[in-house]
Amino acid sequence: MMVLGLTGSIGMGKSTVARMFAEEGAPFLESDAVVHALYDKGGSAVAPVEAAFPGVAKDGAIDRTLLSERVVGDADAIRRLEALVHPLVRQAQAEFLKANMEAGADIVVLDIPLLFETGAEALVHKVVVVSAPADVQRERVLARPGMTAEKLDAILARQTPDAEKRARADFVIDTSGPFDATRAQVRAVLDALREQD
Repeated sequence: MMVLGLTGSIGMGKSTVARMFAEEGAPFLESDAVVHALYDKGGSAVAPVEAAFPGVAKDGAIDRTLLSERVVGDADAIRRLEALVHPLVRQAQAEFLKANMEAGADIVVLDIPLLFETGAEALVHKVVVVSAPADVQRERVLARPGMTAEKLDAILARQTPDAEKRARADFVIDTSGPFDATRAQVRAVLDALREQD
């Protein structure tokens, strides 16, 4: 089974591309969705994150806004948080891979926003980077509720620059055009990988 690592900076269209891979027969696991589940009521990250950052839990779940206020811009706090959450995400990824291998999937996708930053490229066979011009990225992200230019700049400062991601990728999917053009690129990646088998 081929494991694709899907990554790209904030606002590049990773979630859209991941869904397109799934529609083309390559199941995906979205790391951000795993984190959301870990932070939800009953999630296994709630107790350790609340213990490390008292006051960020509300009604048995992690309040992401409160947590963000505590960690954004504080490299040490981010490292502490990642040390708690990343092993739980890795466990969910391992379970996803095992289930899909048993189901006979030929290609699966791990959507990992911080793939290069966390060394997760070691977990995958090929890396797909989702990219778009910086002005398109900025416009998309700043249209999100609660997002500010300062928050965006803080997030981008923690991420490997887009140009470096593209240089390290096995495949680059440009999402600046229409959806059909993006879907055609997804199909081309899958066709290329399936031809290698």
